[in-house]
Amino acid sequence: MIPAKYPQVLFGFILSGLMSLIVSGIATARAVGIADLFSFWPGAWISSWLVAFPAVLIVAPIARKLVAKVTR
Repeated sequence: MIPAKYPQVLFGFILSGLMSLIVSGIATARAVGIADLFSFWPGAWISSWLVAFPAVLIVAPIARKLVAKVTR
């Protein structure tokens, strides 16, 4: 079980994993076609997740602040 003090990191991990899975799948399918999708997608997903996870950890607090400024 993960300690309760890490919900933002866990959220970022899961969000970045799912988003990079979807985006890399679409980009890979467009680049190589559906027939070769599953031979290229795993590598594309892992490499994009390695960038997406730290990016989410950095960008999420900025996005929260921006949302707080434009909402009541």
